[in-house]
Amino acid sequence: MWDLLRGVSRSFYLTLRILPTGLRAPIGLAYLLARTADTISDTRLLPPQERLRHLLRFRDQVETKADLPSLRLIVDVLTDSQDLPSESALLVSLPQIFAMFNSVDEPDHSLVRSVVVTLTRGMEEDLTTFPAEDSGQIASLPDSSGLDRYTYMVAGCVGEFWTRIMMAHCPELKDWNGEHMQSVGVRFGKALQLTNVLRDIPRDLRNGRCYLPADELLQVGLRPKDLLDPTAGVKARPVLVSWIETALEHFDQAERYLLALPRRSVRLRLAALWPILLGLATLALLAGNRDWLDPAKPSRVKRRWVYWMMARSWPAVASDSLIKAWVRSLRRRVEEEL
Repeated sequence: MWDLLRGVSRSFYLTLRILPTGLRAPIGLAYLLARTADTISDTRLLPPQERLRHLLRFRDQVETKADLPSLRLIVDVLTDSQDLPSESALLVSLPQIFAMFNSVDEPDHSLVRSVVVTLTRGMEEDLTTFPAEDSGQIASLPDSSGLDRYTYMVAGCVGEFWTRIMMAHCPELKDWNGEHMQSVGVRFGKALQLTNVLRDIPRDLRNGRCYLPADELLQVGLRPKDLLDPTAGVKARPVLVSWIETALEHFDQAERYLLALPRRSVRLRLAALWPILLGLATLALLAGNRDWLDPAKPSRVKRRWVYWMMARSWPAVASDSLIKAWVRSLRRRVEEEL
């Protein structure tokens, strides 16, 4: 499992390895299943309707006891359609992944199943809402509730899962209010996904997907296809700014989630701290990027900064005051650029 994880996600693999031992297997397994579903839904050599059919077959295997013939059918159809060797290896390993999944004890099995099913429903909505990537057409989400629902289905639900799996495995969280912390975890997940959505707008537009709400674009006199022109970034900036501000509100809750973790739980704190810092640094770059609609000028944090951040976080992670100061400085950078 670890070689597969390293191949399909270097950044998540680093986070996974920092977690306490008991959490690595169920969370790693959930990631592999979710990443497999994402590979199925993103296989561009197949039309969306066929991808949807295989995604629904995959979800059925998650919800019920998997059968080998159905898994082999998914593997046989999709493996040759992959450009990346790591994703081909992931699909070929599907029977082994499901064997691990079926061997997981309750309640971990139920938690993994629930989050993967929700994630696939978000992918299903993508496939039914947006046109094929090479169609030359663009569709958008209708309104803010559509984008909020999307961020829940593809990331907010992970915050719920993360909270429940930690509480099941970490005695130091026995005093947590599970219902409250799950709701805070949802906001944490939404913060990260909304940041990714805003960062990836230029790429998604060229794949026929506009996650900025159509009604908000209309208020500034734009249609989704107008955003293909990078110069439209000036006119569309109020919409971007509004959603960056929403992301910052979510990150406030993410910080509360982090600080609710016991200071002695260094590994749990690092796993929460890293994505918060990376997300806020990304928002700062995006807020300062006046060419944010130009795909040639992406708002991406450099890998060197990520490694520096990870190294610096070790001496800071057990100190609430240092964490607050670091988060505050990154948040100030975002606000200054807006």
